[in-house]
Amino acid sequence: MKRIVAAVLPLLVCAGLLSGCWSKKELTDLAFVIAVGLDKTKDGKYLASFQVVNPGNVAGATQRGGGAAGVPVSIYTSTGDSLVEASRKASEKVSRLLYYAHTNLVVIGEEVAREGLDGVFDAMERNNQFRTTARLVIARGQSAKDVLTVLTPVDKISANQIIKTLEFSEMAWGQTINADVWQAIRSLASSGRDLTVTGVTIEGNPKRGKWQTNVQSSVPDARVSLEGLALFKKGRLVGWVDGPPARGIVWVLDRIKQTNITIPWKGKKEAIGYRTVRGKTDIKATVKHGRPTVSVHIRAEGDVSEARVPIDLADAGVLFQLEKDIERHVKNEVKQAIETAQRERTDIFGFGDAVHRVDPRLWKKIEKEWNDRYFPNLDVMVTVDMYIRRTGLRNKPYVEAE
Repeated sequence: MKRIVAAVLPLLVCAGLLSGCWSKKELTDLAFVIAVGLDKTKDGKYLASFQVVNPGNVAGATQRGGGAAGVPVSIYTSTGDSLVEASRKASEKVSRLLYYAHTNLVVIGEEVAREGLDGVFDAMERNNQFRTTARLVIARGQSAKDVLTVLTPVDKISANQIIKTLEFSEMAWGQTINADVWQAIRSLASSGRDLTVTGVTIEGNPKRGKWQTNVQSSVPDARVSLEGLALFKKGRLVGWVDGPPARGIVWVLDRIKQTNITIPWKGKKEAIGYRTVRGKTDIKATVKHGRPTVSVHIRAEGDVSEARVPIDLADAGVLFQLEKDIERHVKNEVKQAIETAQRERTDIFGFGDAVHRVDPRLWKKIEKEWNDRYFPNLDVMVTVDMYIRRTGLRNKPYVEAE
């Protein structure tokens, strides 16, 4: 009898400690939120937009040829004085519980971005469902709601298309940044680095983009595209950067994976194309007589991707001259980027963090005045080393001299 009690008693104790499925949620009771958009209403409240997946339509679209099924996502909106309030009020319109564990994209409207992102990320970080690995973009010239309502032809869920475009654009072109919420939180928490985020806009007619006919045409009436980098200062949007200066920012941030640079040659513009295959940027700060300076060194390797003029790529002297021209081109882009940031008084490069590492005592003294006083007048030395490793299968182009 004692043996039986000794064997059964531990089992009974363990059974009492087990919680069971007290927090279970049935799949049929959940609304999977793939993307969240944040705007401001005229009375200053938050307008939250939730892109919710319609599972049956997504699966059906694969079997029935895309547009034959219903729309793959639905957009629900609600307003509130805070993000949590707006999220809770959405329960008045959705027949299921909003579930954020699969939220992969956050779209912030310009008005919200200009007012500040501190409160936005505080609510997201405290939510135990929300993942800070969600991608982050700023709606440029459009509301976040309009961006999420555009239906996309290739990726049925438009949030996925934006995410993939961010990944491939940074990898192949280098004028955008694939940033997530966690990176934004780290930048906001740091006094020596400000935030930069990729902008997203709508090409075409936003009103027609939300209709199913938008994905039934080879030329959609509206499509979502990336446009420029948003510059933040202390969590508030202060300006935009486009084109080569935007790529200069990505160079300094050491986020360039691949890109294509076109340079002139002997009076002809856009004559030689250079494709980078790898790059590395090092930032170092030094302090002399209480005055900080920063050096930026960029080193990259690449191939000749295009030659539209007569040129002998087998000549070592020619390759050396090409490398120097490419170095000047990249150096000019980087200088434009640094001058733009200094003009906006926002240290998006993390130069302040570099100064902090090399001289913590000095940083403690200048930290509060860094953006407005020290950074705009900071001496930044830029050095660039570019190498041509391959010229392709042809050393002499088809183009003949005139």
